Amino acid sequence: MSKEMPIRTGVGGWVFDEWRANFYPSDLPKTRELEYASRKLRVIEINATFYGPQKPASFAKWREQTPEDFCFTVKAPRLATQRSHLQEGLDSARRFIGGGLSELGNKLGPVLWQFAPHKRFDPDELAAFLDGLPRELDGKPLRHALDARHESFMCEAFVTLARQRNMAVVFADTDEYPSFADLTADFVYARLMRSQAEEPVGYPQARLDEWAQRAREWAGGGAPADLPYVADPAAAQQVAREVFLFVISGAKARAPFAAMALQERCG
Repeated sequence: MSKEMPIRTGVGGWVFDEWRANFYPSDLPKTRELEYASRKLRVIEINATFYGPQKPASFAKWREQTPEDFCFTVKAPRLATQRSHLQEGLDSARRFIGGGLSELGNKLGPVLWQFAPHKRFDPDELAAFLDGLPRELDGKPLRHALDARHESFMCEAFVTLARQRNMAVVFADTDEYPSFADLTADFVYARLMRSQAEEPVGYPQARLDEWAQRAREWAGGGAPADLPYVADPAAAQQVAREVFLFVISGAKARAPFAAMALQERCG
């Protein structure tokens, strides 16, 4: 098995009222929340981009407020993904890619494309959309993660389509949306959505140990045997993969603590 790649654990967004009462120090100015969070976590998924365009100056400011080894993933705009016909969103997708992401520099991680829960899998339509996405920015490769939310995506055809393009199928640990862990790219994008308010760090210690072990296995090139797949896991290439592991949804007040606990276990 290959040498392990980095494991980054984090959360979605950094502006939540719930965090003012427990995660952020009571005297911390709101303008310094990202500065603080980025020194406790290794990655943050930017969600504001899903709802509307952000100024290039905002991306530059976020880059400057975070440590050198920090990373952002960026959620693509709903104008690009929440369409009856995905091709109609390609112009929005391209404007988004070219609209300031380059300001993040080497802190830009994967771009997350989250499809509508009612959007069914159409192989020709999806292939045309994915092939229309930019594959590089300022001469550097872009990484794309595909978050499918309709059960029709749970098929080998979708896995094959993503694997051919080195795009990651998002693994969502939830009962609400499709949940399958097929490896289709040279990185892993996982969203853990079961944090519990009654747990001080969101998850029982044993569950955190399990997720840390799975993350290490992903980083080393393996496919955890206790996760669900729609295709034969042995078909995935055994290569070391950078892992992006988010504690998101569920009990949001606990998310940063669960992410920190996971990072401590993963090293």
